[in-house]
Amino acid sequence: MQDTSNSLWQTLISRAEQLMEQNSLWVDVSVITLIALTALLFANLLLGYLASRRFKSDAKPTGHFIVRALRFPISISIILFALGSILNHFSLSTSAVSLLHDIFRSMDILVWGQFFYRSSQFYLKRLSAINAQGSIIKPQTLPLLENTSAVVIVLFTLYLLFVTWEIDMTAWLASAGIIGIAVGFAAKDTVANLLSGVFILADSPYKIGDYIVIDSGERGKVTNIGLRSTRILTRDDLEVNIPNSIIANGKIINESAGKDIRSRVRVPVGVAYGSDIDLVRDVLVKVAYAEEEVCHEPEPRARFRAFGASSLDFELLVWIDNPEFRGRIVDNLNCAIYKAFAEADIEIPFSQHDVYIKSMPDGMEHGHAAKIAAHGIQNTQPIIDENK
Repeated sequence: MQDTSNSLWQTLISRAEQLMEQNSLWVDVSVITLIALTALLFANLLLGYLASRRFKSDAKPTGHFIVRALRFPISISIILFALGSILNHFSLSTSAVSLLHDIFRSMDILVWGQFFYRSSQFYLKRLSAINAQGSIIKPQTLPLLENTSAVVIVLFTLYLLFVTWEIDMTAWLASAGIIGIAVGFAAKDTVANLLSGVFILADSPYKIGDYIVIDSGERGKVTNIGLRSTRILTRDDLEVNIPNSIIANGKIINESAGKDIRSRVRVPVGVAYGSDIDLVRDVLVKVAYAEEEVCHEPEPRARFRAFGASSLDFELLVWIDNPEFRGRIVDNLNCAIYKAFAEADIEIPFSQHDVYIKSMPDGMEHGHAAKIAAHGIQNTQPIIDENK
């Protein structure tokens, strides 16, 4: 009886071993699939916990975005890794298995490249929205940095794909270098403008809406900052297109820079010698306070600058809210100063000349010479001698 039971047990074990040998492929596939599903479940639970607890959208939006964006590439990587492992258990040719592995690896590279592209764009936009003082990432530099990061990610992704498919890049790089040198020599001015545009966007000496004055004297409002040129709109309603290389190599006065947009305006004025300088100061300050578009803080000031050739030179210093209105405000102040000086009997001098005649030409009388001198001072037209 015991021998019969031992024989039956050995038969069952033998049959089980045969069954396992016949179905080992599907057992391995099942185990790999189970491990992959477990890894997917764990990864999604962990990322979901981090997104909802550690990186909330209102407190840490950048971390929240990255954690949520990681779900797709991690899931794809786990699935592709499982498929690659399963393929190794099938009786396929080496070339077929290698081809399928290259396809899976290429899909994985593309998915992760898309993740890094989206993450970089989101991160740059977040930093641009913060717009920290002194930061290179600002709203005006955002397009440049977005394009640069996109180009770098795309090039690196292409490089990984070429390495995966064992494509020799030496010829490509050599051709690109030769073409780059040829283009650089043929379009050196354009390249200089492009590089200057990059430096202007990175350094940010001015932004759209600022009033600037360039070396050649043009003054206007910046309407566009491009990679090749900058456009400003003058007070004559003329749009001036300035190459970036000229701006980058010259001196730029930004009238809108500083702590705020307000700027100071200087109005020079001269009064006759003998005038009451205290009265002149009071009149100038009162005129400034009477002008509606002049800021009261900082307060207007009058300064006695110099003893001129024929006048005492004063300067009225006022602050205005917007440099765009500088011309109109200076006109209003000049008109008001002229009227106020007339009411206060403050003389505004003008150039006067005394003519001394050392000797008279032969045959010319003193009265006729005085008439010629007076006429020459008051009129530029030639005098007609009535005696001729």
